[in-house]
Amino acid sequence: MGQSGRSRHQKRARAQAHLRNLEAYAAQPHSFVFARGRVGRSVQQLSMDLRRVMEPLTATRLQIRKKNSLKDCVAVAGPLGVTHFLIVSKTETNVYFKLMRLPGGPTLTFRINKYTLVRDVVSSLRRHRMHEQQFAHPPLLVLNSFGPHGMHVKLMATMFQNLFPSINVHKVNLNTIKRCLLINYNPDAQELDFRHYSIKVVPVGASRGMKKLLQEKFPNMSRLQDISELPLCPPRRGAGLSESEAEPDGEHNITELPQAVAGRGNMRAQQSAVRLTEIGPRMTLELIKIQEGVGEGNVLFHRLVHKTEEELQAILAAKEEKLRLKAQRQDQQAQNVRRKREQREAHKKKSLAGMKRAQAEADGDSDAEDPGAPPEAEGTSQQEEEEDEAEYFRQAVGEEPDEDMFPKAAKRRRPTGPPGKKQRLKEQKPQKAKGRGPGAQAKMGHRGAARNRGQGRPRPPKKAA
Repeated sequence: MGQSGRSRHQKRARAQAHLRNLEAYAAQPHSFVFARGRVGRSVQQLSMDLRRVMEPLTATRLQIRKKNSLKDCVAVAGPLGVTHFLIVSKTETNVYFKLMRLPGGPTLTFRINKYTLVRDVVSSLRRHRMHEQQFAHPPLLVLNSFGPHGMHVKLMATMFQNLFPSINVHKVNLNTIKRCLLINYNPDAQELDFRHYSIKVVPVGASRGMKKLLQEKFPNMSRLQDISELPLCPPRRGAGLSESEAEPDGEHNITELPQAVAGRGNMRAQQSAVRLTEIGPRMTLELIKIQEGVGEGNVLFHRLVHKTEEELQAILAAKEEKLRLKAQRQDQQAQNVRRKREQREAHKKKSLAGMKRAQAEADGDSDAEDPGAPPEAEGTSQQEEEEDEAEYFRQAVGEEPDEDMFPKAAKRRRPTGPPGKKQRLKEQKPQKAKGRGPGAQAKMGHRGAARNRGQGRPRPPKKAA
């Protein structure tokens, strides 16, 4: 069997690098993006577009069934390391977007005033840049105008920042930044503009013909005398470019690259222009309320409802009373469980003791002393035995036994008083054959008469044992 091409140190270094990558990946924020309720085709597609924005740190093939509740999603999210929920829902009047932080909240509820799907944004552009390599890394988050407008605005900015992994500007690789997510806050209207762009870096300072050469798009050089005329020639002579290809580059998007970026002509310490192309989706959000927990809890902020201090105190008192009753019920349940456990243990000990005693009696343990029956019970049992023997003697012999034969047997005492009602009835009523009249024997024949004669015969006495 041949040896592996890697040495032991190479294998160890590769394993350690793989472990570091897994730890770094687990430390990054992950998300679930899904729709809840009957939302319709457009809102369902909006949730899929949002899932596209959150790639690759999201569940791209997540499927939520109608019977799955929010608690089921939270229970599944814990072992998977999911930190955020992005939920889209719809009512009869509005479409809502919820941003939840797991496992303890808070929950931000936005109302979607306007939205545009990816397909609509792309179809409105003359040229769009969207390919699969752009979604291999999370987008770059840009927050604009999130100034000192209140604690709810600061909390919104913090929630959006925690959606994506943090970036170290000194160590970041520019080749991993292919997309940009812009969230702009309008303090006058108190709305958020949600925009998603594709980033492209192109060199500046070169003519259009040189750019075509760098991009492997060769211009028409039939009218040129020398190749050196291409960078200097005006567009109307040799480049043959249309005016629509010109892009307004200026100081707002031209920068000096700190490192080389993928693309022809994007060298380090050279001037390059950063161009953005919108790829969607596009949303206009309005913050409605902020809650403490995951989908429930105290309302920290509400755009439409404002409560007084007395109402807040009443709500707080009601919640404390509810928590107190809940704690009381839990204590009562704990006491009941403890009492039942003690009863089961006592019953178990008692049952085991009885089983051991029964087993010892069945095995005839010589070590165990038999206390025997009490004297009263012994005398009673002996008297009952002699009475049974005396009764058997009477039936066998037909006479009363002598007093010396069974001294402890109780003698039969016939009643000396006046006869009772039943006895008088028996003396007055003559005995008849069972169910037979005087002429029954003649009708029955010889067999019936023989049967009746057999019934009247006395039984022979039993032999004395």
